[in-house]
Amino acid sequence: MPVLELDAIDRSILDVLQDDARISNVELSEKVNLSPSPCLRRVRRLESEGTIRSYVTLLDPAEVGLPVSVFVQVSLERQVDDALENFERAIVARPEVMECYLMTGDSDYLLRVVTPDLESFQRFLLDHLTRIPGVASIKSSFALKQVSYRTALPLGHLGAGG
Repeated sequence: MPVLELDAIDRSILDVLQDDARISNVELSEKVNLSPSPCLRRVRRLESEGTIRSYVTLLDPAEVGLPVSVFVQVSLERQVDDALENFERAIVARPEVMECYLMTGDSDYLLRVVTPDLESFQRFLLDHLTRIPGVASIKSSFALKQVSYRTALPLGHLGAGG
């Protein structure tokens, strides 16, 4: 359930911006059938209230020399606050870790790591990940092919009622 009330125009604005964050306000206002000034006010409100967190440029990992994508399951010796905070602090500092999730199930964390090659991943693993205090086990799975990748959130569940 959304914290912010989003009407149909807000949802349209978000759909368009997720597809093209560089669109001009005039073009955006035309696509959502709203005049430019109210459209800009809505975008600014969505930004200030945190619905829109930021605008980014998505790069092709292979084109910038990062073709290796690895999913890493990490289990800690103990799942106490200090151990979790220490691990998370260490992981946030590593630029090759693109995503990190605290999980339920067989492992405590799931990471998505990108590197230029297997040797670089091995260095990350041996020089950084295994040296974080409290790490009990690590399981790595190499992605062979990216079948689907999306950055736009599906907003259909918001429906007509917000």
